[in-house]
Amino acid sequence: MKAVLLLSGGLDSTLVAELMVKEGLDVLAVNYKTPFCQCDKHINGCAHTAQTVAAKLGMPCRSINAGDDFLAMLKAPKHGYGSHMNPCQDCRILFFKKAKEIMLEIGAGFIITGEVVGQRPMSQLKRQIALIEKEAGLEGLVLRPLSAKLLPPSIPEEQGWVKRDHMLAISGRSRKPQIALAKELGLNDYPCAAGGCLLTDEGFSRRVKDLLAHGPVDMPNMQLLKTGRHFRLAPSAKLVIGRDELQNNTLLRLAKPGDHLFKTIDVAGPVALGRGVFTPEQIALSIRALCRYADLNGRTAADILHTLPEEGVVETLKATPMREEELGRYRV
Repeated sequence: MKAVLLLSGGLDSTLVAELMVKEGLDVLAVNYKTPFCQCDKHINGCAHTAQTVAAKLGMPCRSINAGDDFLAMLKAPKHGYGSHMNPCQDCRILFFKKAKEIMLEIGAGFIITGEVVGQRPMSQLKRQIALIEKEAGLEGLVLRPLSAKLLPPSIPEEQGWVKRDHMLAISGRSRKPQIALAKELGLNDYPCAAGGCLLTDEGFSRRVKDLLAHGPVDMPNMQLLKTGRHFRLAPSAKLVIGRDELQNNTLLRLAKPGDHLFKTIDVAGPVALGRGVFTPEQIALSIRALCRYADLNGRTAADILHTLPEEGVVETLKATPMREEELGRYRV
């Protein structure tokens, strides 16, 4: 029997992948990528991803970039957000609908996930589990091996495609049962116990709200949210200042046509990227904000190089550091 496994690369879905191989199923692993997933971790020197987990088990794995569809949903999720900007129920519905398309495409009979009852209060309580299955058009066709004995028998169990006796009854937010199972299965170098989603982070959610309010909401702007210090200088102008060399290089890499770049000339300091419509007033604010994070070493001002590559603008401007109280008015 063919099945589609939603494989994040985290501990829960990795355990399920191991269990389903033992059931003798013909499994296609599907891994969805969004700008917000933090599942890929380096544990004990090993980089765990869905692809490495699948390869170890001899399981084909299809990676799907769901970014654009996810952003469209994020703007107005039918079931709302969680405590921050996490649209957990709509996220699961989206991924289940896409998994159903693949299930039908390859002639599979059902879908498998690593979900645990009660682990995530917005999407993994029994009521939400039933609602998500119904809205995705998959009632009875989702098998959750880690918690199956706590749920009504699924169609795969009723049909004997998998043995219900082999299923488990794990629930709640503690990962101790999964860690014990990993040990039992001989998984000593297991992946992250909980990958997490950036949309559950309070600080990152503030940036998302700011972007939704001012736009444009697209992948380049979402990627930019993950780097540096963010400042909203005007409704149409945002400034991002790097925190270290890695972030400075990331900002240079993420710069696109029309972006403003700022960096210190005569003192050590970060790189800043300006995106949007910058008037002389916003440019003046930008160089003062950048100067705030420069190593002035006793000096009162610094020379800042301002470039706008697409328009061939290159100018040197002198700036004094912005006071923290003023800077706080713009901080996102």
